[in-house]
Amino acid sequence: MSKLTLASVLKSSSEQLLQSDSALLDVQIMLADVLAVNRSYFYTWPEKVIEPEQLHQFERLLTRRINGEPIAYIIGYQEFWSLNFKVSPATLIPRADTETLVEAVLDNITQTNAKGIDLGTGTGAIALSLAHEMKQWSLLGIDYSHDAVSLAKENQQSLSINNTQFIQSSWLENVDESWIGQCDFIVSNPPYIDKNDPHLSQGDVRFEPASALIADNNGLQDYIDIMSSAKPFLKSNAYLLFEHGFEQAKAVAALFESHGYFNIITLQDISGNDRVTFAQYL
Repeated sequence: MSKLTLASVLKSSSEQLLQSDSALLDVQIMLADVLAVNRSYFYTWPEKVIEPEQLHQFERLLTRRINGEPIAYIIGYQEFWSLNFKVSPATLIPRADTETLVEAVLDNITQTNAKGIDLGTGTGAIALSLAHEMKQWSLLGIDYSHDAVSLAKENQQSLSINNTQFIQSSWLENVDESWIGQCDFIVSNPPYIDKNDPHLSQGDVRFEPASALIADNNGLQDYIDIMSSAKPFLKSNAYLLFEHGFEQAKAVAALFESHGYFNIITLQDISGNDRVTFAQYL
């Protein structure tokens, strides 16, 4: 068998990923993971020959990607807020759009020793990113899934973040009474996709847990539940912040108003779509 260079492997492999709009990036990420190098390595050493065993490992990953599996599940991690998070099919893959939610918290919470809760924490990406930025804050990450809580704890340990704890709970059901009236903010990226949404059969979400994606009442039920249950935990003028679908901003804002929240604000994500709506509660 003729020897293959990194450049030729990247070219031929990216041509096989017809369904991906980031084919070259995809194959670079997978090959870099196999070789334990940075992607810049491919530009420095394009003519380096790949070893047969390395090629075999890469081809196994490529087959999974050709079948539509998300890159993050294939290599086992995803970068978010410049931190690496271990991921698994038990949780959603952290997405760049969700960084808008982290930014909203950091821009609006001014207390030096703030306390906050991240509902539906998944990998722990939101809670741990906030805790990493604000070492004096205390964060509580909550998820209904035991597997997600275990994964978040793994990420906490690997990132050496000490000002966060994680528990299993259906929203705020199992939260200790010591948190009542003590939260400066509650943040959540809850399930918000309607069960009949055609996007559920497309792209990466086909591989992600349905329980973390789908909500009743046209995707709005979890907002309703959280808006009601959050009130006892919030300090006066504290914030409740949500990520939502790009067409749900008006509906979420209306729900905030009907539940007695005020100072309702919507922010756009990096693509200019409505993505985060938040409000305060007296």
